[in-house]
Amino acid sequence: MSKSQVPVLPGWFAIENGEPHLLGTRCRACGTYYFPRQTLFCRNPDCESEAFDEVPLSRRGTLWSYTNAMYQPPEPFVAEDPHVPYTILAVELEREKMIVLGQGVAGLECADLRVGMPVQLVLDTLFERDGQETITWKWAPLA
Repeated sequence: MSKSQVPVLPGWFAIENGEPHLLGTRCRACGTYYFPRQTLFCRNPDCESEAFDEVPLSRRGTLWSYTNAMYQPPEPFVAEDPHVPYTILAVELEREKMIVLGQGVAGLECADLRVGMPVQLVLDTLFERDGQETITWKWAPLA
């Protein structure tokens, strides 16, 4: 029996042609990108637009900064007992040139990372419960 999969945050990412990507918006007037999606007004101080298009965001980027999370994560994350530290990566997306935060893949440590290295978006199981996998996006170094 295969497990069903549900996203941790519906509408924040999608799979297209077998490849995951984050879902953002782009202002129709000035071209500013947003993640998570912006729908009310453009936050660019030089723009007064309220019109946005949903767009798939770049799957790849450059590691801008990183840290380790030595604390129990808040919901919707389900903490392991005992807590296992994990990495948090700030990634500058390839096309959009915006910074997006995300967890590093399991086993990725700060010693494995360096600012400027290329990374890619992957989907991974956040936790399993009652035969259902809750999935989220994470960042992985490019091979």
